[in-house]
Amino acid sequence: MYTGLDSAPSPGGLAIANGRILTTDPDEVAALATTAHERVDLGGRLVVPGFQDAHVHPVIAGIELLSCDLSACSTAEDTLEAIAQYAKAHPELDWILGAGWSMDAFPGGTPTRQALDAVVADRPVFLENRDHHSGWANSRALELAGLNADTPDPFDGRIEREPDGAPSGTLHDGAMSFLHQTRPRATPEQAYAGLLAAQDHLIAQGITAWQDAAVGEFMGSPDTVPVYRRAIEEGTLKVRVRGAQWWDREAGRDQLAPILSRRDEAAAAFDPQKFSLESVKVMVDGVAESFTAAMHDCYLDHSGHATQNRGISFFDPEEMAEFVTDLDAAGMQVHFHALGDRAVTEALNAVERALATNGQRGNRHHLAHLQVVRPEDVERFAPLAATANMQALWACHEDQLDELTLPFLADDAEQHHYPFGDLATTGAHLAAGSDWPVSSPDPVQAIHVAVNRVSSAGNRPPLGDPRQRLTVAQALNAYTQGTARVNHLDEVTGKIAPGFFADLAILDRNLFELAPEHIHEARVDETWIAGERVYARG
Repeated sequence: MYTGLDSAPSPGGLAIANGRILTTDPDEVAALATTAHERVDLGGRLVVPGFQDAHVHPVIAGIELLSCDLSACSTAEDTLEAIAQYAKAHPELDWILGAGWSMDAFPGGTPTRQALDAVVADRPVFLENRDHHSGWANSRALELAGLNADTPDPFDGRIEREPDGAPSGTLHDGAMSFLHQTRPRATPEQAYAGLLAAQDHLIAQGITAWQDAAVGEFMGSPDTVPVYRRAIEEGTLKVRVRGAQWWDREAGRDQLAPILSRRDEAAAAFDPQKFSLESVKVMVDGVAESFTAAMHDCYLDHSGHATQNRGISFFDPEEMAEFVTDLDAAGMQVHFHALGDRAVTEALNAVERALATNGQRGNRHHLAHLQVVRPEDVERFAPLAATANMQALWACHEDQLDELTLPFLADDAEQHHYPFGDLATTGAHLAAGSDWPVSSPDPVQAIHVAVNRVSSAGNRPPLGDPRQRLTVAQALNAYTQGTARVNHLDEVTGKIAPGFFADLAILDRNLFELAPEHIHEARVDETWIAGERVYARG
């Protein structure tokens, strides 16, 4: 059993009553076992606190599971065949919608409208990629959205173009809004079905709580708050959820009042240990592979020469510091998407301004993704009490990084990628999440990469310096008590201790006894929430 209170597991057990842990004392557990309603023999398996995902998009992911899901496709041919088969199977649909295509399957990461036209020409098609920072449209969809050679790029995105300026089919970040405004949105029933499908999938990974990284209406999604409200009222929401309300990058500070009102309505209606809306999502920049992540240095071109592009900061830094200070003063946690090193600097500057103005209010602000971080900014996390929200599964060499990102960054950029070890050494708080549906929500796979800095395939060298590797305990703690702290649930979840909720995951083997290269082989056998078994494998 790994309680999270010690550095490693130890033999033992626990007793549960009324949804909470009564004791972990061996003698007390043995005495209670004689009259227990149910006994579970671990048989050498490892029980850990339930995993908690610090950055996930369940409703969107669930909707995509039920639409044209391209996440299993690895080549352009596979992707186009899957789209064709989906369209053939659904002649009743006016639009073909979905997500999950991989940028590295297409030259330059930018598939064309003509490729889509060849498989679906009679209906509009719009498909977001795996990281949801780029979309792919066919000619009919572009036409319905009114896009042509005269359409300017929006301030927060880019339209890929043909030599004559006509849209070529790929849209990055804010440019996707043209299609979001045109395509149909998921219905409330589809969104509800998506949440339940996503919850089943996440629970099967041992996940017992999460922070939804963008609730409300955003980027063409339906309003997800009523979806959660319905699940709570109908008794179908099993996990614990903290929602990060979306901060619209065009609405300004006028949106603060409705955000606070929605927070207060949720606090009055629901147990905050079950559901709350006390966080705000601020997307500072884009992503590196589409050259929209905000960087201090300019991106390079295909010849290795510096361009004039340093990516996109979606907010003026001074404006962001002001509204983050307002949010902090109002008791809201800020959940930043900060991927490029300039975005990280600007987010930390905003937190620093808030603390200087308001003092330390314990809101536990956190920065997600952290693909590139300057050493001088690594040192700032701990003094600012800013949590590093890791998506550790990404911290390895793979095609998208090696072909579409690293060749276009400074020569030493790899050494500043995902500096988890340095952050831990400086005393920064670590939390962990998946960003699913961007990537797999399986915590075991993410822990494998955090420890090894290579993927489970193990066919490439480790990413960056060996000092960036975490120990099993560090990675596991980030996925349990670290995220519990971010979610303000750390006094009742994230550890196995008397009085805590019996939110648990049982793994089929002991992660601490495995050779590091075999961590990924572990599987979740059971998931328990509040003392109830909600998943059993096989």
